[in-house]
This record gives sequence, structure tokens and C-alpha cells, in this order.
Amino acid sequence: QVQLVESGGGLVQPGGSLRLSCVGSGFSFSNYDMSWHRQAPGKERELVARITSAGAITNYAGSVQGRFTISRDNAKSTVYLDMNSLKPEDTAEYYCKAAHRFTWTAYWGQGTQVTVSS
Repeated sequence: QVQLVESGGGLVQPGGSLRLSCVGSGFSFSNYDMSWHRQAPGKERELVARITSAGAITNYAGSVQGRFTISRDNAKSTVYLDMNSLKPEDTAEYYCKAAHRFTWTAYWGQGTQVTVSS
């Protein structure tokens, strides 16, 4: 059974940091590009950051460039999102996604809530 389980969300003050983790199981993690997406209330889900299967290439949304870092550990079947200098507008449900590097078969996690507020 395929599973993606996110963790690490929570309440943080503006300017603070959080690290999100997403552990995959039930599929060949190292053959999948991984990405983080977020969805705020009343808004569409948007891509935050993406990393290729071997970790060689990363891409970021302009709104998080320079503040967020995506990384992965294929030995642990885990992808991370380090979030620094958090802003209230970063408040959203954060989801990880796995997409096969060739077939684009995709799986989603259940999400973890990030709230940035004083």
C-alpha cells in the first residue's frame, strides 16, 4: 500500500522556522520526483518546491525562493522542506507529492498544517 506521511507542521511566529518531513512507503521512492505543495483557505493548491529523483535539480516558487529548501534522503525514503523567515502568507496546508520520473504516476500525502501567526 502506497503511503506518504507528512509531519512537522505547527504554529510558528513570523520570522520563525519549521522543517517538514514526508516519508514514503509502498513504492520505489528513488524513482520518483518529489514536491511540496500548499493550499490556503479559499485558494488553489500551488507548487512550492520540487526535487528530482536523485536530488540533482530543485525548483522553487518565486514566493519562497531563498527562504525554503527542499532536500531528500533516498535511503530513508524521506523528503524535507526547510522553511525559514516564515511569513503569515505562508500559512496553509502543506502536501507532499511523488511523481514517477518516467510515467508520472502520482501519489499525494494527507497534508500537514502550517500556521504563521503572532
